Amino acid sequence: MQISVASRLQHTEEYYFSKKLREIEMMNKAGANVINLGIGSPDLPPHASVVAALSEHAQLPNTHAYMGYKGVPALRQAIADWYQKFYDVQLDPETEVLPLIGSKEGIMHICMTFLEKGDQALIPDPGYPTYHSAVQLSGATPVTYKLSADNNWEPDLAALAKTDLSKVKLMWVNYPHMPTGAQATPGFFEKLIAFAKAHNILLCHDNPYSFILNDQPKSLLSVPGAREVVLELNSLSKSSNMAGWRVGMLAGKAEWIADVLRFKSNMDSGMFQPVQMAAVKALELGKEWYDELNKIYRGRRTKVFELLDLIGAKYDTNQVGMFVWAQIPAGYADGYAVSDEVLQKAKVFITPGGIFGENGKGYIRVSLCKGEKVFSEAIERIKASK
Repeated sequence: MQISVASRLQHTEEYYFSKKLREIEMMNKAGANVINLGIGSPDLPPHASVVAALSEHAQLPNTHAYMGYKGVPALRQAIADWYQKFYDVQLDPETEVLPLIGSKEGIMHICMTFLEKGDQALIPDPGYPTYHSAVQLSGATPVTYKLSADNNWEPDLAALAKTDLSKVKLMWVNYPHMPTGAQATPGFFEKLIAFAKAHNILLCHDNPYSFILNDQPKSLLSVPGAREVVLELNSLSKSSNMAGWRVGMLAGKAEWIADVLRFKSNMDSGMFQPVQMAAVKALELGKEWYDELNKIYRGRRTKVFELLDLIGAKYDTNQVGMFVWAQIPAGYADGYAVSDEVLQKAKVFITPGGIFGENGKGYIRVSLCKGEKVFSEAIERIKASK
């Protein structure tokens, strides 16, 4: 008996890291003990008060039932307060905030809510691969816009405006940018909003890295006129070390939040209440939490710079976020060749930039989600492999 997969899956491959982790697992079973510097999964715990809140609420007898799709009022209010405190953005917690089971879920929900066959969506190259797959799964057509170091990894909006945008309904943007760590230059957000208004495009801003190694977190919603064209995703995965907890959020115009909720309510369930109450505690933490977190990441980033110097890669020391993006040394075909060589010779895995798009092929990316001792060991392995 043969059952064919739906056509929507025929051009959607398994996520790169899903496949690579299996390869690394097999190497480890053979005794390789690979140091994985590829995935941005925080190795540090959340604040102790967050864990305590989870435990406290999980022990209550009335917190284990199905939850509403909109999240508890306390969480929506905490999200609104967080946006006000750190981004200077005022949100109505009742209508302009939607908690999510991770922001990756939100990417899919947005695409399924607003896109269909015949539509087009602009996605960055290089960029997070999920943008492409979510657009494709919705039935719409992904159209890449090229980013390069020469333009600070920002789209050439003037050049884009000269193309046929008649079918473009949505544009994915992401600053601080992943994988390059580039921050939006002054005035870019204003130009982006003007572009979206001129061409009737919904801007979807994915903003999970704004607190990591960045002293001035910024929301696209803070720019005048943004409410008319912007939906913004955010997450506690990186900023609060809660990746496995799956706590994300969507913010924007009430009408669009309601539209996404219509889709979400037919696809998943509400978040476990103790997790929501722990998220409230995480959102209440002050600037000192982020300062301490970034102190650790700065020490790690110095180690990564040392590692990249050994490889001969070039990098921008001003980049932010949870990774370091680097141009490969001369003599290699692409980042895959560098990654494979380091993996085979030193048993250290670093991410090839090509998984993020054609314009990433000449780059590699290293995660900061390991302790300094691990980076020191990786450095020694690379030295020994030369």
